[in-house]
Amino acid sequence: MQVILLERVAKLGQMGDVVAVKDGFARNFLLPKGKALRASEANIKGFEAQKAQLEARNLETKTEAEAFAAKIEGQSFIVIRSASDAGSLYGSVSPRDIAEVATADGFSIDKKQVILAGPIKELGIHAVSVHLHPEVNVEIDVNVARSAEEAELQASGKSIQELAAEAEAEADFEIAELFDDIGAAAGDDDDHGDAAPAASSDEE
Repeated sequence: MQVILLERVAKLGQMGDVVAVKDGFARNFLLPKGKALRASEANIKGFEAQKAQLEARNLETKTEAEAFAAKIEGQSFIVIRSASDAGSLYGSVSPRDIAEVATADGFSIDKKQVILAGPIKELGIHAVSVHLHPEVNVEIDVNVARSAEEAELQASGKSIQELAAEAEAEADFEIAELFDDIGAAAGDDDDHGDAAPAASSDEE
């Protein structure tokens, strides 16, 4: 199907371009979303008549998107999830989850604007793209952790593997200290045991 684009569409073209697309893509996405019109002679003439108005509206929304982009770009948002010791999530983090935590932090975005290359299924800090406008994209960080404390440690640059290794080392140290204490207590008992027979020999 031949369509005329009413805005820039990634990998297709710029506003005003007449392009050939699959019928299903046009019917299910471009036409109902108002991103394109069928490239009939009447529609092309209608577009030419409205082109200046459409360009002005696009520029206005683009300016708004750029202003918002300057605020949200590089921001980090924390998502708390349960996970295994190896860092694998019990489930995954979705665009909806990311949109909700960003909105809760004062940056109102829609789940449809969150672009994930694939599902987030591991603890750690993940770079996520946010599509604010056909010509404005930004990147944010999503810090997926089991607790706020863990998120803070990850933000300082420590990976889940490093945190696990530190926790294991700390546990080993505590166990070693416990055995040292037990050893010292046993030594004290031995000292008392040696002293007892000496006292009885004096009495004889």
